[in-house]
Amino acid sequence: METLIQLGEQAKKAARSLAKATTSEKNEALKSMSQALIDHTETILTANKLDLTAAKENGISENMIDRLILTEERIQAMANGILEIADLPDPIGKVDGMWKNEAGLTIGKQRVPLGVIGIIYESRPNVTTDAGSLCFKAGNAVILRGGKEAIHSNKVLVHVLQDALKTTMLPSTAIQLVEDTTRESSKEMMRLNRYLDVLIPRGGAKLIQTVMDTATVPVIETGTGNCHVYIDKDAQLTMASNIIVNAKCSRPSVCNAAETLLIHEDVAETFLPAIEKALAPWNVELRADEKALSYLQKAVPAKQEDWETEFLDFILAVKVVSSLDEAIEHIDRYSTGHSEAIVTDDYAAGLKFHREVDSAAVYINASTRFTDGFEFGFGAEIGISTQKLHARGPMGLSELTSSKYIIFGEGQIR
Repeated sequence: METLIQLGEQAKKAARSLAKATTSEKNEALKSMSQALIDHTETILTANKLDLTAAKENGISENMIDRLILTEERIQAMANGILEIADLPDPIGKVDGMWKNEAGLTIGKQRVPLGVIGIIYESRPNVTTDAGSLCFKAGNAVILRGGKEAIHSNKVLVHVLQDALKTTMLPSTAIQLVEDTTRESSKEMMRLNRYLDVLIPRGGAKLIQTVMDTATVPVIETGTGNCHVYIDKDAQLTMASNIIVNAKCSRPSVCNAAETLLIHEDVAETFLPAIEKALAPWNVELRADEKALSYLQKAVPAKQEDWETEFLDFILAVKVVSSLDEAIEHIDRYSTGHSEAIVTDDYAAGLKFHREVDSAAVYINASTRFTDGFEFGFGAEIGISTQKLHARGPMGLSELTSSKYIIFGEGQIR
């Protein structure tokens, strides 16, 4: 098993080669990686079964197993995702602007790779191919450190990608995996300043907070998703019901799923019984404030921590508010800055919500489940950043670059 120092040295060398690679060279390599996933589907599924067996023996919840499981369809989707990345415009080398200063120098700002990216993530093996291919297209080497739950899947996936790269002129060490899944390897990676240019955590609140508290490497925080949907007094209630059901139930274990329903008191009496019925097929547990409880049949009283919790499960906190301002105040207090939505036909209310809610993605009349790199047209995403420096929201290719100034002179001195 290679040490993190060895992985770091190999990644640094690979990053220098990738920075010089042409777009066509990178795209051909990505196409090879995509085909390799299809060609090795059975091997990948066999490894994934080992992870699933261990997960069930360890009592991992069904929602978390949903993140872990691979199928032929999911592997095909992973392969298609790599092809989509190959089709995206290459940001490297793009000059964002060019101007002359008083000395006659021509100055430009050019997109360049970040260098070596480290990614610490949990039980979703599709992150391995998404992150690996996105970093690669943006000219970066990547060191991946997945969770122990998916170690068999991740080892095979990275070997498949590396074998595909060996058929090209580009370094197979551009994508590497930390096979040691102990806490010690995770902490060592957080302090790998000599080799990592940036570290990106993808996972639950505990993982992200540990990285933020421990890392000495610069970190891009892909935060947790305590996402809210507010039903305004002027909402179309059928639309509102469809949005809530989708935002909560389509895939509750992901960070863009809704965790809190806020509803204006003027429509609470009509809407809450209807939404309780609409959510019943999924057995969603409703944790409601005192006002909401009076309109619901099977809800339980909400506790203070329910407003603060990313459930990642079929649980929804419910609160009745007296105004749009109260809804915004609640979101401002409890939101993790990920995704929030308002359902309303009031144009002014929608604009106010857009203007005053400070999150990475703010929706009018749409589900929070759209906060996703694929849905935004970025191809696969590296994560959803909830911080404000460098990147915010779904992180695609451009967010995996930095910039440098290129200056053309004719002998000027200062």
